[in-house]
Amino acid sequence: MSQQAQYYIGIDGGGTKCKALLKDSCGHILGEAIAGSANPASNLELAKESIVEAAQLTLQQANLPRSTIKSLHAGIGLAGVNLPKTRLKMEHWSHPFASMLITTDLHIACLGAHNGADGAIIISGTGSSAVAVKNNQHFEIGGHGFTAGDKGSGAWIGLTAVRASLEAMDGLAPTSNLVDSIKDYLKCSTAIEVAEIVNGCGATFYAGFAPLVFEAVRQQDPIALDIVLNGADYLSRIARRLLSNQSMRLSLIGGLASQITPWLDDDVKEQLSPPLCSPDFGAVLLIEQQQLLSVS
Repeated sequence: MSQQAQYYIGIDGGGTKCKALLKDSCGHILGEAIAGSANPASNLELAKESIVEAAQLTLQQANLPRSTIKSLHAGIGLAGVNLPKTRLKMEHWSHPFASMLITTDLHIACLGAHNGADGAIIISGTGSSAVAVKNNQHFEIGGHGFTAGDKGSGAWIGLTAVRASLEAMDGLAPTSNLVDSIKDYLKCSTAIEVAEIVNGCGATFYAGFAPLVFEAVRQQDPIALDIVLNGADYLSRIARRLLSNQSMRLSLIGGLASQITPWLDDDVKEQLSPPLCSPDFGAVLLIEQQQLLSVS
């Protein structure tokens, strides 16, 4: 390996998975990999382990020795680091990289979606959040975490479905096929059995119910329709807030984007543009830009 070799790695870490993209200084993509959960607000040590694992997997793909990790310049976008205490913990990490720049998953997703240009994004995945970036100014909405918000996300959809199902099973609200699907999914027959399983579970667990809800929507299930319409209305209001008094490119991204887009308000759907690149690519753009500034 040449001593002049430069390697850049972009990391996109969220509640469900950690994605990595490895490039060299000539712009060649050398490797891509996925590791486990990387939300430091939920589990700091697991997030660090997932980041390192994803990086090592990209080096393995590129047929580079494990020690090359010391030569990587890492741009890392993570869920949870919008919270100052969590960000500070990550910035104080004795990381194995040549250099490291920490930012939010929103920031790198926005950079990727618009290929480094100004724009706005809404994320609907395990969690939900949004940002508009213009002239290096960031305006963020949401991203308050599973227990405090994340409306319109997979975790919120799943939690809302479980709550509605428990009310129905207790005879306090109408039932539907969705209730039966959730009982089958959990292999439960009573509300008490469901409650014993779901209490204390995290965002990733609840996001696992989202496919059941969207399948029920396709069958015109009234409980599922109400949940999805409520979440989509929230995302539509976010879009209008992001774009108020300014014109910019807007993308909806995340694991639920394609499923919830049809339920957004028509005026919002008309303003959506597909993302140009991935969030991990946006993380690479970020660290490359920082390295250019540091040597200029």
